[in-house]
Amino acid sequence: MPAPLPIVMTFSACDPTGGAGLQADLLTVTSMGCHAATIVTGYTVQDTAGVEEFVAVDADHVDDQARTILEDMPVAAFKIGVLGDVETVAAVAEIVSDYPDLPVILDPVLASGRGDAFADDDTLLAIRELLLPQTTLLTPNSYEARRLAATEDGADADEGTNGSISLEAAATLLIGWGCEFVLITGTHENTAEVVNLLYGEEGERTVLKRSDAWKRLPGSYHGSGCTLASAIASLLASGVDLDDAVREGQEYTWHTLNGGFRPGMGQFIPDRFFWARRASGGPRLHVDPLADPA
Repeated sequence: MPAPLPIVMTFSACDPTGGAGLQADLLTVTSMGCHAATIVTGYTVQDTAGVEEFVAVDADHVDDQARTILEDMPVAAFKIGVLGDVETVAAVAEIVSDYPDLPVILDPVLASGRGDAFADDDTLLAIRELLLPQTTLLTPNSYEARRLAATEDGADADEGTNGSISLEAAATLLIGWGCEFVLITGTHENTAEVVNLLYGEEGERTVLKRSDAWKRLPGSYHGSGCTLASAIASLLASGVDLDDAVREGQEYTWHTLNGGFRPGMGQFIPDRFFWARRASGGPRLHVDPLADPA
């Protein structure tokens, strides 16, 4: 019998485009040489332009899905995406609390790329209070980091550009609320390159552990955050240390975006198997229905 693949349990919603959510988790984890156990937290009606409807799965059903698998398979890491409501946040928090030795990668998907909301204020608060203290690595983009770290009066935050909280201040608050590391991605920042910042604690201080700059690619991508979090979770499940997993996960994600394709009329979708097409000499499958056929 061959050695079993490392198993990553992912919690997220179904995306019928195949670009984000559970489909992105499944493709990424498989591409990284692991096995994905996918727990459905909701269903969406969406296309590559945006989300039309989100229906949360009952929290008890989410719990049943996960615990049935956990009693059967040796899961090596958790990756958490869209949860949808307070009850589901609480259920997932209780599940991961029973496995304190496993890494927890939390991708706080608060809205779609178009801005369609996935989490209200109560759900946001539940994530802060119940999941952040159990999180090994939080992977927000800069918008999500600032929203998660926002306080009612702003008194705890240093002010950054345009009156918004600085990313360092956001990371300090998020780590202070319990998560071990925060990787803030810079896609939404007005910089020539995309700069991703990994923060962690050193003594009682939050410090910048690493900064990685990546060539900014044209276009808008659907599922890039899911891809990054799932890639890092897979690397951690395979025994890679966190610093290397963060670097390798970013590199993998950048190549999926660089090889991305446009199957519809909205955003591009990352090609999670870019390496297989490159190795085989097969087509890169760049499909743009709006392009001039000539």
